[in-house]
Amino acid sequence: MDFTFTPEQTMLRDTVRSVLTRHYTPEHRAAVVADDPGWDPKVWSAFAEIGLLGLTVSSEDGGIGGGPVETLLAMEELGRALAPEPVFDCALLPALLIGRAGTPDQRATLLPGIVDGERLFAFAHAEPGARWPYPEPRTLAVDDGGRWTLTGRKSLVPGGDRADQLIVSAVVPTGETALFLVDAADAALVRSPYRTYDGRRGADIELRGASGTLLGTALDAGAVIDEAVITSQAALGAEAVGAMAEALRLTTEYLKTRKQFGVALRTFQTLTHRAADMYVSLELARSMSLYAAMSLADGVVDATVASRAKRRIDRSGKHIGQEAIQLHGGIGMTAEYPVGHYTARLAAIEHTLGDQSDHLRALSSPLGEHAKAEH
Repeated sequence: MDFTFTPEQTMLRDTVRSVLTRHYTPEHRAAVVADDPGWDPKVWSAFAEIGLLGLTVSSEDGGIGGGPVETLLAMEELGRALAPEPVFDCALLPALLIGRAGTPDQRATLLPGIVDGERLFAFAHAEPGARWPYPEPRTLAVDDGGRWTLTGRKSLVPGGDRADQLIVSAVVPTGETALFLVDAADAALVRSPYRTYDGRRGADIELRGASGTLLGTALDAGAVIDEAVITSQAALGAEAVGAMAEALRLTTEYLKTRKQFGVALRTFQTLTHRAADMYVSLELARSMSLYAAMSLADGVVDATVASRAKRRIDRSGKHIGQEAIQLHGGIGMTAEYPVGHYTARLAAIEHTLGDQSDHLRALSSPLGEHAKAEH
């Protein structure tokens, strides 16, 4: 397997990094996150200009036709800058769903708005009380004389506070799960926006007989939803790797410059060993992130691969976040210093789409079945 990035991939990574470096400092990010909408529209426009929002859109549909590896590189840079823009939640993931399930007319109508950054979409799939791996949704879709009406509740919808349209999973009368396009301005749709502790935004959605349009022609979208969830886990892992890399950089810089009793902290062997352990955790996470992305690039949509990768990345993120704060001392806990915000984002990623215990349970469940088979 070749782990060397192509010149085009390297250019994409460098371009995204350049845009973020120009626009974001810790102070500017803090101001942006504190205000509505929680991200910078100028940065969003810059992302549209460089084609980032069309990364998962094929060239035939007006995008740049990037794959999972390109998404990994972009998400790493977003994580490194702690950028609050909902690039994956409101652009890359919805475009992937529309590209996979949509009809040619739907792709031609909807995808240009995503690529240009003019319309925001959000995927409403999780429901109240449901933990990953999510069971069949309880939201119901009924064909009412050629018009679909949706009734149910969706929770923890990233980007749902600002989305113009939602892609909603719902059970149809035949018992299958389909995807529907719902206008967020529908009077029968009620959304309750919220802020997360890591500075992001989302919403809970209640559908009270809202009108929906079937995405595509198939009533069974189970395979598309599974791919979306696994791709989301890989994207979160890549973002976490970027956040870990920056948290480690901040920590090592602090150890080089901070003095205690007139001696630089880097001269204390115990502290340098702990920083070295952080580096090992980062490289383990980066390897698993590449493993997940390259598996998807090879067409392998495997929940086991995703769980292996996410569990390892979550463990690394928890280790690096905790150590970064410990090695910084009191300053690591202040709102003005960025390392605490990186740790908060890593913690949020760990608890999105399954935490360590969830993925351990998923990975170990076949072992119990084999044990039963032996007896």
